[in-house]
Amino acid sequence: MCGITGVYDTRGASPVREADLTRMRDSISYRGPESAGMYISPDCSVGLGHRRLAIIDLSEAGHQPMRYEGSRIKDQGLTITFNGEIYNFRELRNELQKKGYEFKSQSDTEVILAAYAEWGPECVKRFNGMFAFAIWDEKSRTLFAARDHVGVKPFYYSFENGVFLFGSEIKAILEYPLFKKEVCEESVPL
Repeated sequence: MCGITGVYDTRGASPVREADLTRMRDSISYRGPESAGMYISPDCSVGLGHRRLAIIDLSEAGHQPMRYEGSRIKDQGLTITFNGEIYNFRELRNELQKKGYEFKSQSDTEVILAAYAEWGPECVKRFNGMFAFAIWDEKSRTLFAARDHVGVKPFYYSFENGVFLFGSEIKAILEYPLFKKEVCEESVPL
């Protein structure tokens, strides 16, 4: 199990701060005790956090958030934070290698990035596994998030006032300082 979290300020009104993202990420540190990583976009509108429990590629090449640097999509600026396992990643990797994609790790994470580069959001239809992830596409300024088809891996989120927050657990979202910790009375049946 790993832990993922992130922030996307769609309006650019509240820049992502490293301290806030660190608090979010580390609130779920037990989900990934082996390492911690983060990515903040150059304009500070997006932040991705990751706590790693290494299972497939134990090397530093599997560290997250991961940016795809393969020659086929070198300049696309794709960065991912991922929790889960793609069981058919070796088959997908072989298919993508035949299309010219190169890989620097043995991880399923890098395969997800290449699959997204090749097939876009439709890539999830090709995944056999349990997963929750978010990919920041710097060029199109798109945050694509997905979870497995039956929801084995958790993906909690909030979207309020132009700020999209997500995490493997709600407590990560609650750590964001601008998140309103209020009950929406209209949503609660009386």
